[in-house]
Amino acid sequence: MTAPGRLHISGEFPAMLERIDALGESIEANADAADALGRLAEDTAQALLAAGIVRAGVPENLGGYEFSPRQLIQTIERLSYHDAAAGWTMMALQMMTGTTAAYLGAVAAADLFPDVPGGDHALLSGHGTRPGRAVPVDGGYLVSGNWQFASGMALATHIHSAILVEGTGEPRVLAMPKSQVVLVDNWDVLGLRATSSIDYHCTDVYVPETHTYLATTMTPANGGAIYRVGVVNMSAIVHTGWALGVGRRLLDELKLYAARRSGTFNAAIDTAQFHADYATAEAKLRAARAWAMHVWQDNEDTLAGGELLSTDQETLIRLVLNHATWTARDVGQTVHRWAATAAIRRGPIDRFLRDLSTGTQHITSGPVVLQNCGKWLSGAQPEAHWEFLDLVP
Repeated sequence: MTAPGRLHISGEFPAMLERIDALGESIEANADAADALGRLAEDTAQALLAAGIVRAGVPENLGGYEFSPRQLIQTIERLSYHDAAAGWTMMALQMMTGTTAAYLGAVAAADLFPDVPGGDHALLSGHGTRPGRAVPVDGGYLVSGNWQFASGMALATHIHSAILVEGTGEPRVLAMPKSQVVLVDNWDVLGLRATSSIDYHCTDVYVPETHTYLATTMTPANGGAIYRVGVVNMSAIVHTGWALGVGRRLLDELKLYAARRSGTFNAAIDTAQFHADYATAEAKLRAARAWAMHVWQDNEDTLAGGELLSTDQETLIRLVLNHATWTARDVGQTVHRWAATAAIRRGPIDRFLRDLSTGTQHITSGPVVLQNCGKWLSGAQPEAHWEFLDLVP
């Protein structure tokens, strides 16, 4: 069992990266079909689940691998390098399943996670930024609401949703069977098409209190120190990995394109300007990754020391995610500029560019979060603290 104050560093991490790379060729071969299908191909999805991608985010005492923050970043980075939609799908399932396992108590853990090593456990998908309504009743809540963007819903068995308790306004997160909600098949978008990020709703569904937890909690019921960062920062970990993996793949695809086109008639990639732009993009991406790892090394040291993260550290978590995301976007623009028609015809560059364009729209990398980071860092709100994505006086 993971000691509550200990930061767990999983010995499974190197093997995980090897398993992802071993699946890389088949993941990439299925990517175009998945894009048209609107969800991951079944063999890809089952292979990734069997590889333990989701288990990497589940507490060790429940049978998970409980990767450290930097291990999670690199896991999602590696998978997203092979396919952005597969990386996005699995990061969502991993984060929601892992935090549910960490923050729910013994009753719900026994129900949802009876045998994690054997594959007998819930897979959770859902939405956590626009809460539904929860009316208190004996033993639980009657829940109603409309939620959007439930990435990985095609693979989920259970729903993860934010709710506000009527009368108190207390924010909570619930876990309930997928069969209790109405799914809305409306995921018709430009990018991340293979993530099945559909909407869903329900009216007056009973959810026992045992299957909910306080959304702002920093105190896990299961697992070690990583879960003391809270659910929003857990999300930031994997989103950072996704951006870095997609940015790296696009830059490598541009390098391959340049090798094919070099020496041909009027090849733009033989110009000094291309070489300068490529070097600039490389520097930006490497710097973003190095800073992300530096920030999370500092956070890991704090967590390993038995402390909670400071407001300054929480600010940098959000800022480093924003920076990684928009640096990847800048890299994408460089790739789009120099890859000519390869950037608009069906293929890896086109698909990764579309997926990246959609991924940058996620609320965690939005302009309001960046503005709030600036408020703290500039000293405009020195007494503030973070609640979800808001800086609160």
